[in-house]
Amino acid sequence: MELTLNNGVTMPALGLGVFQSPPEETTAAVQTALATGYRHIDTAAAYGNEREVGEGIRRSGLPRQDVFIETKVWVSDYGYDEALHAWDKAVGKLGVEQLDLFILHQPAPDRFEKTLAAYKALETLVEDGRVRAIGVSNFMPHHLEQLLQATDVLPAVNQVELHPYFQQPAVQAANAEYDILTQAWSPIGGITFYPGWGENRKNVMRDPVIAGVAHAHGKTPAQVMLRWHLQQGRSAIPKSTNPARIAENFDVFGFELSPEELKAIDALDTGVRSGPDPDVPRPERFAMVIPEAEGE
Repeated sequence: MELTLNNGVTMPALGLGVFQSPPEETTAAVQTALATGYRHIDTAAAYGNEREVGEGIRRSGLPRQDVFIETKVWVSDYGYDEALHAWDKAVGKLGVEQLDLFILHQPAPDRFEKTLAAYKALETLVEDGRVRAIGVSNFMPHHLEQLLQATDVLPAVNQVELHPYFQQPAVQAANAEYDILTQAWSPIGGITFYPGWGENRKNVMRDPVIAGVAHAHGKTPAQVMLRWHLQQGRSAIPKSTNPARIAENFDVFGFELSPEELKAIDALDTGVRSGPDPDVPRPERFAMVIPEAEGE
C-alpha cells in the first residue's frame, strides 16, 4: 500500500521503525523486515543505528530504489551548514547516495531560528536531488505555522506520537489543511508499555475495545491498530526486532475494519501524551553530538 506525498513521491504506508533497537540487533531486524515484504525503513541520527540499517538493506539484496529510506536530523545539527553536513553523515553511515525522506527530529522551540535554518538546508537538499522529500517530526500546529511562514517547500510528512490513546486531532487537522501526511510513531502504543517511560501507564495493547475488534477479525491488537491507521490514511512505522512481531505487524492488508469499529477506536483518545512534549526544551538531550560517518 503506497501513499503519495504532496510533491508526487510515493512512499509505502507501512514501515519498520528502529527507535531503541540496539545496533547489534538492527541489521537483522531490517533484513528480516525486507524479507517479509516491508519496503520502508525509518531511522534517525539520534538512534545511533543508521550504519546497521544500511547494512541490513545491503544484505537484503534488494535494489536501492526498492527500499524507501527515512532518517532524521538531530537538534545538535540544526543550522543551515550543520544540517547540510547532517546529510553527509547520514548517507555516509547508511551507505547510500540519496535519501528518500529527510526530516527534522524536533521543533526545538528554544532555538527555532536554527530549526528554520536547518529546514532551509533540507529545501536545498531536495532542490538538488540529494533528498527526494523533506519533512518534520513532533511539530505541533503552531510550530508548523511558524515554519510555513519562513520557508518555501511544504513538509511532505509530519511524524508524531499517535496511537488510540493519543490521537492529536488538532495536529492531524493542521497536517490535512496543508496537505502534509501524518505519520505515526508509536503507532501501536509502544510508548504506553515500553519499560522506562514512567509508572502507572495504561497499556493500549490491553484495551478491551481493541481486544474485541481483534477477536472479531481473528487478528491481534497490534494488527487492529495498524489497520486503523492505514484505513484513515496515515503512515505507520511500528518498531520491533522480533521476527514474529515484524511479520505480524506487516500482516494487516487482508482484512478491513468497519466504520463502527474505526469510530470505537477513535473514541479511545485520552488526550494524554506519553512521549516528550515538543514544547518543552531538553537542552542536555538536544546537545547530544551525532558522530561523523567516518571512524566511529
